[in-house]
Amino acid sequence: MATKGQKFKERTAQEKYKIIEPLLNYEATYGQISKKYGINNGSLAAWVNRYKEYGMKGLENKRKPGNPLAKIYAKKTFKNREEELEYENMKLRIENERLKKGYLVKGDGSVVVFKK
Repeated sequence: MATKGQKFKERTAQEKYKIIEPLLNYEATYGQISKKYGINNGSLAAWVNRYKEYGMKGLENKRKPGNPLAKIYAKKTFKNREEELEYENMKLRIENERLKKGYLVKGDGSVVVFKK
C-alpha cells in the first residue's frame, strides 16, 4: 500500500504486457497477479481492457510532464545568471500561452481571469 508522498512505479508498455500476459492466456487470476506484483485489480483490469482495445499502444504511459518551473522555483535563489534567465524565460512562455488561450494574468500570475 502506498503511503503519503510515495512515488508510484511507472512501468513501460513491455513491463505491463509481461504482467498481464498470464491474465490474457487464462493462466492466472487477477488476485494472484495482484499479490505477486502489488498492483490493484482495477489497474490490472484497465491494462487488460486497454490492451484488448488498442494493443501495445494502449499500454503506453500518457502522463504529461509536470510543471517545468518546479525545479527552479523551489530553489528561491539562483546559482548563476543562466538559471535566473531560464526561469524568467519560462515564466514569459507560460504567460504567452495563457494569453493565446484568452487568459488575462494579473499581478504575479496567481490571479488568472478568462477574457471573452
